[in-house]
Amino acid sequence: MYPDNILPKDMKFKEEINESYTMAEAIKEAQRCLHCKVPQCKKGCPISNDIPDWIHELKKGNLGNAISIIRAKSNLPAVCGRVCAHERQCEGNCVLGKKDTPVNIGKLERFVADFDSDNELTHEDITEKTRGKVAVIGAGPSGITVAGDLSRMGFAVEIFEMEAQCGGVLRYGIPEYRLPKEVVAREIRYIEKMGVLIHRNTHVGENITVESLFEQGFDAIFIGTGLSKPKSLEIPIWQNGRCISEGEGAVKCSDLKRIRLATHFLRRVELISEGFMDRNELPVDEGARVFVIGCGNTAMDASRTALRIGCSAVDIIYHKGIDTMSALRAEYDDAVKEGVQFRWWSSISEIHVDDKLDITEIVLETKEPDKEPVRQVLPANNIIFAIGAIPATRIVRSTSGLENDDHNFLLTRDVPYGMTTKKGVFAGGDVVGRQATVVHAMQDAKRVAQGIAQYVDAVKLLKIINE
Repeated sequence: MYPDNILPKDMKFKEEINESYTMAEAIKEAQRCLHCKVPQCKKGCPISNDIPDWIHELKKGNLGNAISIIRAKSNLPAVCGRVCAHERQCEGNCVLGKKDTPVNIGKLERFVADFDSDNELTHEDITEKTRGKVAVIGAGPSGITVAGDLSRMGFAVEIFEMEAQCGGVLRYGIPEYRLPKEVVAREIRYIEKMGVLIHRNTHVGENITVESLFEQGFDAIFIGTGLSKPKSLEIPIWQNGRCISEGEGAVKCSDLKRIRLATHFLRRVELISEGFMDRNELPVDEGARVFVIGCGNTAMDASRTALRIGCSAVDIIYHKGIDTMSALRAEYDDAVKEGVQFRWWSSISEIHVDDKLDITEIVLETKEPDKEPVRQVLPANNIIFAIGAIPATRIVRSTSGLENDDHNFLLTRDVPYGMTTKKGVFAGGDVVGRQATVVHAMQDAKRVAQGIAQYVDAVKLLKIINE
């Protein structure tokens, strides 16, 4: 039961926005595929999914074969089918797109994965876990990919996740209307059926340490904890005509409860909607005037979510033009349809607050190329930063020999791929600064999984030689 005051009256807060294919529609779309000898769609996929092969099986009605081909490369097919940047990757490289509409690969992948799950079509044989023992810290896209790949290779894998629910950004950073949480949950259940053991509510760096995991007999450890600390963006804060963000007792943006990181905002909305937090723990009121800084997909998600929980108006502020935004054009188009306003070539130069440090106004400066700057004072209640984040340092602080750079990203090497400065400890994805989309995190994680396998095999071989 969701709190009444966080849902819009039309009840679309949780409703998935894109409909799936019917069986007939999926086969008809699959039949458009030319099954190219040199498939550009596969080249455009970061994990080199064998797209023409599984589409060929789909159009013949062989759903079991189709999902088996997909799962050979992807541990998250139902997720990738929904949130991958298809227009820039597989579909963007489809040869049919040059003169016509490209094959809707994402929607087809989603259909095959959903059909498989709904009908319990396939079951993988569990590989005997005799090759080694690996601990995975974090159950986001990177951790899930490493765990799934290593499990298939014959490793006993255990995941240690700090949250009560697994998925990381998939669970707490992508809104329900784009990625239903049951879809994430069933992908996690599939990994568990493969023999991966998951420890939830377990904080590595607090409850346990990297050293204690080695003491438990793990041959290697993978860190895939993602990003959790916001990048700093300090904007002058004014109160009663006086700047209070300078000098002794200065107030920073992080001190204002009505300024939040986009991922923090989206996470709280999800926790509130699931009943784990109260509505008053989200300092964004119904009818609020919200400004979002940044123009990536996360900014689009935060903006649309703000409207869906009842904010009166949401503006995205971006210091460049539309052609340089990192968000997908489809995400931008959907945001516009829902009422999000865009202020290009703009930035906030001042924040005005009242005696309670609640935001009352912003000063917006717009500097379009070849035009005179424009300065506006606009009423405001909340500001959401969607400008990126950096890793937390809890694990580094509690682990000797583990080093990070000036931005808190873990340092890794190329051979074996993904190993950190501490022997046997590997890392990948956002926590090493290779942040991008979900599928790019999976791409990196697959390479790290191979590096872990090579490392563990080499250590065991050397042990045998030296005995």
